[in-house]
Amino acid sequence: MSATPARLPEERSERTPDEATPIELRAHAKLTRTLRMTGLRDDGYHLIDAEMVSLALHDVLVVDPARTGLAATGPFAAGMPTDHSNLVAKALRLIGADAHVTIDKRIPHGGGLGGGSTDAAAVLRWGGFGTNDAALVEASRLGADIPFCMVGGRARVTGIGEIIEPLPQVDLTITLVIPPLAVSTPAAYRAWDDLGGPTGDGPNDLEVAAITVEPRLAWWRDAIAERTGTAPVLAGSGATWFVDGQRDDALADLVDEGARLVVTTTISSVSSPFDL
Repeated sequence: MSATPARLPEERSERTPDEATPIELRAHAKLTRTLRMTGLRDDGYHLIDAEMVSLALHDVLVVDPARTGLAATGPFAAGMPTDHSNLVAKALRLIGADAHVTIDKRIPHGGGLGGGSTDAAAVLRWGGFGTNDAALVEASRLGADIPFCMVGGRARVTGIGEIIEPLPQVDLTITLVIPPLAVSTPAAYRAWDDLGGPTGDGPNDLEVAAITVEPRLAWWRDAIAERTGTAPVLAGSGATWFVDGQRDDALADLVDEGARLVVTTTISSVSSPFDL
């Protein structure tokens, strides 16, 4: 794979990653509202048909071109790798940039909200990486959620995640229930394969597989449904559950069980990396 990113000249900012001034980037969470598994490619990648939206919930990245390395702060920094395996480090290599990135981690990793992918997407946008078809295919080789996080808003996402079809914006308030659990996305996909590729009863085909990987998810699903009268939806491969509307009052006692509740909204686009 070429290390030279595909670019769209009209998307370039007046600022470039060569400048020595640190800059803050906003990296918005993504929420997979529906997920259908539609097949398996010969190379082992799973094909999907999903509706994804961007959320106001976001990480903040500080990029300092005068230094190198990665650091993590914030409520979900624990356990996040800060070596070459981090998607941000891979994104820097893809754009051929040397920089130090501090990630204020407000999106849980292992929560199904695209935290690592959106951080990488923010760095790619900072580096002037394009969002044409070729660029999105190249970005998908780093991570299947990165192309949507590059584009943001609301979209139908197909292929392995690299085909983005924008959809009209729908303004929603969403309550996220983030339990003290994490689910490995590769493990959830392997479990889906091992189960014979089941189709879910609800909007997320991966739910059964994720619960197979982490059985405690079922308790959280049932607890949320009992308190809200609404069946929650698993965000991607989990472990986050979500319900539409502001429901934090009904779910407040789950904080005592270790959950974090986040009331957030959908947004129409991801921030320009030079807005902050």
